Amino acid sequence: MTPAARPVTPPDGSRRAALLVPGGGLVSARVAWRHSLRFRLALTYSLLALVLILLTSLGVVTLLLSRMDQQFTDRLNERADTLAEAFTGAQRGLGRTAGSASAYTMLIDTQGVVYATSPILREFNDAPFPFGTQGQVTVQDTSVRAVQRPVGDFGTIWVGLPEVDLIAARQSALSALLLALIVVPLLLLLTGWWVGRRALSGLEHAANLADRIDPTRSLATLPLPAQEDEVHRLLTAINRLLVRIEDGQVREKQLLGQIVHELGAPLTVLKASLQRAEERTNDPEVQRASLVADELTFTTQDLMQLARGELEMKLAWHYIPARTLRGRVDRLVPGTTFTGDWEGGILCDPDRLTQALRNLLANARRAAGMDGTVTLNLTETPEWLTFTVRDSGPGLPPELGEQIFQPFVSGAGSSGLGLSVSRQIALMHGGTLTGENHPEGGALFTLAIPGAALGDDSDEPDEVEETDLLNEPPLPARS
Repeated sequence: MTPAARPVTPPDGSRRAALLVPGGGLVSARVAWRHSLRFRLALTYSLLALVLILLTSLGVVTLLLSRMDQQFTDRLNERADTLAEAFTGAQRGLGRTAGSASAYTMLIDTQGVVYATSPILREFNDAPFPFGTQGQVTVQDTSVRAVQRPVGDFGTIWVGLPEVDLIAARQSALSALLLALIVVPLLLLLTGWWVGRRALSGLEHAANLADRIDPTRSLATLPLPAQEDEVHRLLTAINRLLVRIEDGQVREKQLLGQIVHELGAPLTVLKASLQRAEERTNDPEVQRASLVADELTFTTQDLMQLARGELEMKLAWHYIPARTLRGRVDRLVPGTTFTGDWEGGILCDPDRLTQALRNLLANARRAAGMDGTVTLNLTETPEWLTFTVRDSGPGLPPELGEQIFQPFVSGAGSSGLGLSVSRQIALMHGGTLTGENHPEGGALFTLAIPGAALGDDSDEPDEVEETDLLNEPPLPARS
C-alpha cells in the first residue's frame, strides 16, 4: 500500500514553497526580477542606448540651432546691407526701402542723435542713440538682434530683427529633446525586456529543467534544443555533468556495497558468538562487546541506505500497532523512557522507521551517557504522527546547524550517518526531521510522518501481527 499523493503541512505550521535539493538546501522556485539576466541586459541596453541617443540628439540639436542662428544672422546682415545700399544710392531716403523692409530701423547722425526711425521706434526720435554698439537689445519687451552700417553723409543706420521666432524654435527643440530623454528610456527598457525575454526564453527553459534535477530520484539527461546556440552548449555541459555524477554515484555505491558485504559476514558470526557467550557467562564485558557489534551492524546498514538513497529504496508499507514499534525500539536501545500515546496504529515501513528512531535514540544515549535520560514521546493528530526524542546531554553544537544532517558530519564522535539516514527515511515517508536544543538542556529531535488518515482508503492496509514482528530479527538487511 502506498500513501495517497496529497499536499500536507508539517506540524510546525510552516509551508515549504521551495525545492529540496541534495545536501538539504532550499532553492526558491522563482527568481526576483532584479536578479533576472534579461532585466540586467535590458537595463544595460537601455542605458547604453540612452547615452548614445543623448549624445547624438545633443549634437543634432546643437547643429540645428547653430544653423538656425547662422541663418538668422545672415538674414539680418542681408537686410542691413540692403538698407545701407539704398541710402547711399540715388534714392537716398527711407521711402520705399525702409517702410516695410524693417520694423526696427533708426538713422543716427554723426553726432549720435537719432533723427529718423521706423514707426515702432518713434519714441527714440531726436534723442541720443541708446544702444551704442550692443548686438542684442530689448525693445518693448522684445529681444532684438541688431547691426549697424555706415550710410555716407547720413551717418549710420541701425537695423534690428526680432528673435521671437528663433527663441520659439530653440525652446521647441529643447522641449522635444527633454521629452525624448524621458520617453525613450522607458520605451527602450520595455523593448529590451521584451526582446530579452524572447531571446533568453531557451535559457530560462534550460534553467527550469536544470532546477528540477534531483540526483536522488533521476539522472536522466536534459532534452537539447534544435538550434546549436549557447543554450544548446549549456545543456550539453549539464548533461555531461549528469553523466559524471551518475558514474561517481555508481562507483560510490559499488564501494559501499563491497564494504558492507565484507563487514556483513564477519559481523554476523561475531554477533552470534557474542550472544552465545552472553547467554553462558552473563559477563558485562561480553554484553558491552555485543552492543558494539550491534552498533557496527547498524552502521553498515546506514552505509547501505546511504548508497541506495531514495532512487533505489522502496518502502514496504504496513499498518502496525504503535506498541509494536515501541517494543522493537526498546530492544534495540535499552533504557529509553517512553511517553505519550502508544495505543494507536502507524502506517509506515516498520523496518525503516525502526531504523530511523533507533539512530536518533542511539545518538541520544551516546550524548546523555549511561547515567543520563533518553525520552521518546509520541503524539498523534488527525494528520500527523510526531516522534520526539529528547536527551539530557550537552545539546547540539550550535556551529553545525543543519549540517548535522549531512552524511559523515557528527558532533559526538560517531560515524555521522545516523541523522542523515533518519532524515532520508522521514522524507521517504512524506515527513520531516528537525533538530534543536531544548530550552531546559539537551538535544531535541522531532520526526513527523503523515498519519494513516492520509493514506489511500480504497486499499486495505497490510496488517502485521505484533507477535510476528516481535519474533523478527532486530533489523534485517533488505535489498
